[in-house]
Amino acid sequence: MNERVKTDMVAVAALEYDAELMLRVKEGDCASFDLLLEKYRLPVIHFLYRMVQNHGISEELAQEVFLRVYRSRATYEPTAKFTTWLFRIATHLALNWLRDGRHEKGQERLDDDVGTAASRDVADRTPSVEHSLVRQARLEEVRRAVQMLPEKQRAAVLMHKYEEMEYSQIAAVLGCSESAVKSLLFRAYETLRARLAHMA
Repeated sequence: MNERVKTDMVAVAALEYDAELMLRVKEGDCASFDLLLEKYRLPVIHFLYRMVQNHGISEELAQEVFLRVYRSRATYEPTAKFTTWLFRIATHLALNWLRDGRHEKGQERLDDDVGTAASRDVADRTPSVEHSLVRQARLEEVRRAVQMLPEKQRAAVLMHKYEEMEYSQIAAVLGCSESAVKSLLFRAYETLRARLAHMA
């Protein structure tokens, strides 16, 4: 129990530190913005890539996210967790990009980076090439199933599973109630279970 309390205290301290950094940015401290950018740039890019399935677009959208964070510095108030605010901006931009239909032009195919991902994933101690290929194929199938979910369900699943955000944070990002988030996740996981039942 003590270990969990310590972990929670460390997490709270980190969240307060992020808000403190953003308040310093509000006061004109560019070095604090650089720290936030360094800490959250890759998580935001990864989240956006899982939403839009395009490396170039996810990097462009991430730049826009941090540009909006910087432009909003004067009005920033630490009323919610910094990460909640940050991912709300990222989700909004990703959903707008998907709704505008821009994703239909030049979208990377889901299997475009299979070769590079497989070569990165294969370690010297891998039992066999076949094992790696099967594992990669399963990951691609899961990725495809998540990609086929409706946009809000997909965003909720990505925040819940990959970003490990709490229901309250996801609700704040999506602008809905916690019960609506639970409902979105329930429907999404039911759909995924049905689509991926053959893998169980």
